[in-house]
Amino acid sequence: MTCPPLRITFLGTGTSSGVPMIGCDCEVCTSADKKDNRLRSSILVQSATTTLVVDTGPDFRYQMLRQKVKHLDAVIFTHPHKDHLAGLDDVRAYNFFTKKHINVYADSLTEEAVRRDFYYAFTDTKYPGIPELNLNTISTEPFLVGDIPVIPISVWHMKMPVLGFRFGKFTYITDANRIEETEREKIRGSEVLVLNALRKQKHISHFTLEEAIEVVQELKIPTGYFTHMSHQIGLHAAIEAELPENIHLAYDGLVLDFK
Repeated sequence: MTCPPLRITFLGTGTSSGVPMIGCDCEVCTSADKKDNRLRSSILVQSATTTLVVDTGPDFRYQMLRQKVKHLDAVIFTHPHKDHLAGLDDVRAYNFFTKKHINVYADSLTEEAVRRDFYYAFTDTKYPGIPELNLNTISTEPFLVGDIPVIPISVWHMKMPVLGFRFGKFTYITDANRIEETEREKIRGSEVLVLNALRKQKHISHFTLEEAIEVVQELKIPTGYFTHMSHQIGLHAAIEAELPENIHLAYDGLVLDFK
């Protein structure tokens, strides 16, 4: 499948608590640098005719308002944790204006959580104004959303299977601490790889900054960006200065174009 030109926008680049974290007065949470303010992790993927988001966290409504996203065709989920799922109810605004259901793509584990957490969208007697969803169960087989081909990549978040996604030359992986070799082969050849890099200290279910750097370098990806960062990683400007020349910290609002 040939991928059309794409625009990728980082809607959020923070971990589950966001940055600043509630109640914290560390130097990152009190920083005046806008790049140190991180909503929960999500990206917007747009072609000339199709618009989709990967994950709808608790900040989804504000992210859509901030980026002035007037149309949405689909949601693709990485996994069922609340910081990636909780904002799904707000797609009902798009239902209202387009008079269409939103296509939702999720593996069976995430689909189970969607049906449980948003049970009112799937009852026989529906209340007016609820989100209208078309659930599509995905696995690791490639699929198409509008004119955008999507290649799922299976990764591990400790013991939880999580899906990353490749869109043409761009690969997006969040909430991972292990990628098996068979799945790494799907990443090779990407121009840009996005990985979660929670902090410098070891974590039970996320790549550290050093581990994320090692993955980008091992796979020989020309450009790496890191996301899903906590306040513990440090100030954006300070960490950016420490990174290899071809690797960067992503930030909310960053836009990448692919032809």
